[in-house]
Amino acid sequence: MNTAKDPAPSARVLTEALPYIKRFKGKTIVIKYGGHAMVDEALRSSFARDVVLMKLVGMNPVVVHGGGPQIGAWLKRLGKKSEFFEGMRVTDSDTMDIVEMVLGGLVNKGIVSRINGQGGNAVGLSGKDGGLIQARKMVLESGPAASGAEIDLGHVGEVEGMDTAVIDTLIRQDFIPVIAPVGVDAAGQSRNINADLVAGKLAEVMAAEKLIMLTNTPGLLDKDQAVIGALSLPEVNALIKAGVIHGGMLPKIRAALGAVEAGVASAHIIDGRAPHALLLEVFTDVGVGTLIKRQPAGQGA
Repeated sequence: MNTAKDPAPSARVLTEALPYIKRFKGKTIVIKYGGHAMVDEALRSSFARDVVLMKLVGMNPVVVHGGGPQIGAWLKRLGKKSEFFEGMRVTDSDTMDIVEMVLGGLVNKGIVSRINGQGGNAVGLSGKDGGLIQARKMVLESGPAASGAEIDLGHVGEVEGMDTAVIDTLIRQDFIPVIAPVGVDAAGQSRNINADLVAGKLAEVMAAEKLIMLTNTPGLLDKDQAVIGALSLPEVNALIKAGVIHGGMLPKIRAALGAVEAGVASAHIIDGRAPHALLLEVFTDVGVGTLIKRQPAGQGA
């Protein structure tokens, strides 16, 4: 009795992937890696394999990672309380030391090791390496803007500029860059920067084909909690104005909007809890999240 599996489904998957492989060969794809996909072991392995496959078929994946839960766990271990304001971690000097240790060390090198363990050739970087991320202090206002009341977030920063020469060199040498979102300001101070913002700006500066952001949700949800498959820039702005997009999704949406407005062909907010989410988004007709592009949804690819 022949118990072999039917090979037809696998053949269909490969056939469906072929036009995407051809279309995106040689293209840069910036991936924001965070959320549950970073803490579940099976998903971590799945992500590493996806990135390696993308590289092997000729794409240029660049990974920007977060690490909020890991930072929080270390702060708790050291008896230090995590504080947030509008989704940003208040970062004093001691916390900044922990952020650099966790992001640039433990998390970054763990991702590099997993990608290399799957047959890839990854190199870990901090935004401080090669002058990659020039930062400035982030200043937030409390209450009406006219009040002028500022919230001091300590060493929290935002991107002032980028020099991607070190990434360009790594890509030419066939490496996969893995970047921790820590920058340095003009005074030499380290700055803790939101990974969504770093990924969006990097996609813009590198003229990436895609920005893909892994999240802990199925994608962008409408008022009835249904996934919105595709949106144009005007539609996204309308949802923000209506309050449908709010809270923790706002930084991701703003990063995606900034990238697409600057010329990135498309941004994708996908469910990082789905095994092989990257492959499903890049190589299939369906995808696993929300697509944001310049033209109205349904017009063009």
